[in-house]
Amino acid sequence: MTPPTSGARLPESYLTPGTSSFSEFVGAVSPELLPSRMTLPAGSAADLAPHATTIVAATFDGGVVMAGDRRATMGNIIAQRDIEKVFPTDEYSCVGIAGTAGLAVELVRLFQTELEHYEKIEGTTLSIDGKANRLSALIRGNLGMAMQGLAVVPLFAGFDLISEQGRIFSYDVTGGRYEETAFHSVGSGSVFARGSLKKLYRDDLDQQQCVTALIQSLYDAADDDSATGGPDLTRRIFPVVSVITADGHTRMSQDQVAAIADEVVSGRMQRPDGPNASLT
Repeated sequence: MTPPTSGARLPESYLTPGTSSFSEFVGAVSPELLPSRMTLPAGSAADLAPHATTIVAATFDGGVVMAGDRRATMGNIIAQRDIEKVFPTDEYSCVGIAGTAGLAVELVRLFQTELEHYEKIEGTTLSIDGKANRLSALIRGNLGMAMQGLAVVPLFAGFDLISEQGRIFSYDVTGGRYEETAFHSVGSGSVFARGSLKKLYRDDLDQQQCVTALIQSLYDAADDDSATGGPDLTRRIFPVVSVITADGHTRMSQDQVAAIADEVVSGRMQRPDGPNASLT
């Protein structure tokens, strides 16, 4: 939106009481600034921009963990080796992006502003269900571009201050919202990551074990999906890991993640298919 010139009054739209939704305000005042209003040539645009994969999340007693690999691809080319795909959206939630990377990052920024704007207007934070619904509306607004190959399919997770537990929400390109139980994954390597988590996940995992299980699942995804990047030991590039508890959002340091990833890789030297799952 074009800022007013020095000394000029703000436009009427800025001074009129209205919606607590920032995206609705932008849509009314400057709709051309929304990601979904971009014009594209006819046909598929899927190969015009880098795509991000893979995101995994799992709950543990006291919170939820989300992790994302660092590879972005453009067709059969590795477009970036150290892209970040997991972002905090407010103090008690985060989102991981899969799909068209540029649009996904822009959508995340809009979502972050949406939550901040709501808190300033209403004087309180949205519930986790309210946050999940707002993100659903933003994804639905991108449907036209998704139909041309520029899809954005995030994974949303947060800590519910009312029920005092971590929760995970997945979406489809139409904005459909689905709450997941225990763990979930999205992106091109999601099938392999989810299969790995089915083997490794337990209800009694603590935070450290939950993080380890997610890194194991990303390793398995990278083992079978060329678009997913595994731990890069040479460049020391490791997954981005966010932990959300009653104390809020924390991003694990790369040194912390590296220590776990090194253990995972060391274990795979002895057993390439990964650790055994408990049979009881």
